[in-house]
This record gives sequence, structure tokens and C-alpha cells, in this order.
Amino acid sequence: MPLFVVINEPGPSWDGAKPMRNQAGWPEHAAFMNALVDERCVVLGGPIHGGPTHRAMLVLRADDEASLRHRLADDPWMRSGVLRIGELLPWELLLGRLP
Repeated sequence: MPLFVVINEPGPSWDGAKPMRNQAGWPEHAAFMNALVDERCVVLGGPIHGGPTHRAMLVLRADDEASLRHRLADDPWMRSGVLRIGELLPWELLLGRLP
């Protein structure tokens, strides 16, 4: 199954005064992401540290970009505007192995 890299960025509802786990709807977002892991859609993911703003990177499996965008649109943080997709790119693994 094809792999994709997604970089998520703050959406219009992101509160820059709060850390990630204190954003509105964190429990629902975390449950949604954990379900994607259980479905083997998310291979790896987590926040990217050191930049001027919050960003997170995900490596995902999906049949195609359209189905992946549709699936990610169900994320409570995407629906509420806490996050938005900054980039979504096909990815080819050349080094190492994924679970």
C-alpha cells in the first residue's frame, strides 16, 4: 500500500497560548489518531519540535491521496479548525523498514 507524509499545522482555532495537549478537543483528537494506528493507517507520527509554531508529521498508508484526505477530514481537530494539513506528499521508503 502506498505511503504518504503529512505535515499538519495550526488551524484558525489553534490557541498559541496553550500546549498541544491543552488544545480544545485533545481527548477526541488523541482517540481518533489512536484508532488510525489500530487500523494500521498511521505508521509513525508526532510533533516536530524546534520550529516557530506547532507542526506534526505523520507517515501513513492509504490507497491514494483522495482517500487519505477524506479519512483525515474526520479528525475532530480538522473539523474544528485546530489543525490543518500543511503538506500531503507521496513518500518512497528507501532506507530502513516500517512495522
